[in-house]
Amino acid sequence: MTLTTGLLLCLAIIAAVYAVILANSFIRTDRSAPEDASVAPPRAATVTGFITNFFDTLGIGSFATTTSIFRQWRMVPDELIPGTLNVGHALPAIAQAFIFIRIVPVDARTLALMIAAAIAGAWLGAGVVSHWPRRRVQLGMGFALLGAAIVMTMTTVGLVPGGGSALALNGPRLIAGVAGNFLLGALMTLGIGLYAPCMILVSLLGLNPTSAFPIMMGSCAFLMPVASMRFIRARKYSPRVAMGLLAGGIPAVLIAAFVVKSLPLTAVRYLVVIVVLYTSLNLIRAARRERRSALSLEPGPVL
Repeated sequence: MTLTTGLLLCLAIIAAVYAVILANSFIRTDRSAPEDASVAPPRAATVTGFITNFFDTLGIGSFATTTSIFRQWRMVPDELIPGTLNVGHALPAIAQAFIFIRIVPVDARTLALMIAAAIAGAWLGAGVVSHWPRRRVQLGMGFALLGAAIVMTMTTVGLVPGGGSALALNGPRLIAGVAGNFLLGALMTLGIGLYAPCMILVSLLGLNPTSAFPIMMGSCAFLMPVASMRFIRARKYSPRVAMGLLAGGIPAVLIAAFVVKSLPLTAVRYLVVIVVLYTSLNLIRAARRERRSALSLEPGPVL
């Protein structure tokens, strides 16, 4: 059995285990008290999942766009956004990984090590973020999205090297790739998304840019279920919205990968940058408002 086949087998096992855990989580939620009415209805979440995962499969990424939609239409409380993103987009990401790992060539060892690094980063990151208070989540997502907007702009205007023709990393470049993907895995738990930064990383390391697709999709497919389990255990996500993202996401992945395959996406990328920048600034402002509100409620000094 080849290493690539082993990766796909492990991914299938993870998908099956995660699906069972997710189903049990949804069942427990249905039997408990009704979910907060502040979250979006399943239909709106399903449409969101379809749109964001369609463009995700074409390389735009889904976390930044979904966060922008959540914030614009107040679909999920801010403190639940990171967990809902990871939980709801995990199975669509696994579907993408199965497709692209099979059809896009890349060195199996490079792929496996970078995926393992992303998983480790996500596990540590989710353990931290799942216990953060609302204001810290707002600040973390705000600055993470600001970074994502900068990265997206760099890729769109061509400020990043176009990459090389290599399909494998060795020596210091492999170490740099593993370290970089570890950091990107940790940032995924804040909702920054891995696609655009990973594309820059592999290009700077001299890999063929198309090899970014199995690396970034494989990384997300493995790390998102791992991170999601910690959010599920801490109950820091919206089950109803996550189910909607899942229901809309998988059909969108199949349509984008097998029917549409590619689109001229430059204008879409610019629009995403503008929306993400707006959302990041909104989150940072919301965190500042909450801090001022908290300070105003603190008792004054006793005279």
